[in-house]
Amino acid sequence: MDIFTLIQDIKTHLKLSFDEVDRWFDKDRKTLNYQPSNGGWTVQQILEHIYLTDFYLLILIEKGSKKAMKNYADLDLDTEIKNYSFDKEKFEKVGEYGAFEWIRPEHMEPKGDLSLNEIRNLISRQYNQCLDYLDRLKNGEGLLYKTTMTVNELGKINVYEYIYFLSLHAQRHLT
Repeated sequence: MDIFTLIQDIKTHLKLSFDEVDRWFDKDRKTLNYQPSNGGWTVQQILEHIYLTDFYLLILIEKGSKKAMKNYADLDLDTEIKNYSFDKEKFEKVGEYGAFEWIRPEHMEPKGDLSLNEIRNLISRQYNQCLDYLDRLKNGEGLLYKTTMTVNELGKINVYEYIYFLSLHAQRHLT
């Protein structure tokens, strides 16, 4: 898969994931506040967790985007594009609930400080931020910087893969 196809696929995945997340905000109060018998989170808490996780991932995506654009002056983008291959299989487990063990950091746990409407607006802004990064890095520049992702031992991943990870994380919680 070439990088331009991947960018388009990520945009499509983001749209599908974020549209599905957004539909949950229209559920009735009983559904949003249902407490699973296993002690798991309510739907509203899951939505807040998606926002919080996206918040911290977007900090890394912002830094990565800036560093990738800075690296554009020193690295050969054409060579990077030609040598890039996307290991989709490596990422797919991120979108599957229960596919691997991961203890989330405490700062990504819902606190209940935000209203449902605030969470919805923030998640909508995060979706637009992701699209903005993909537009800014539309020529493959997102390949020029990698950061380590410890979740499911993904290792060093580029800016596009981080955005895809963000979308897969939302998908994971939709199940």
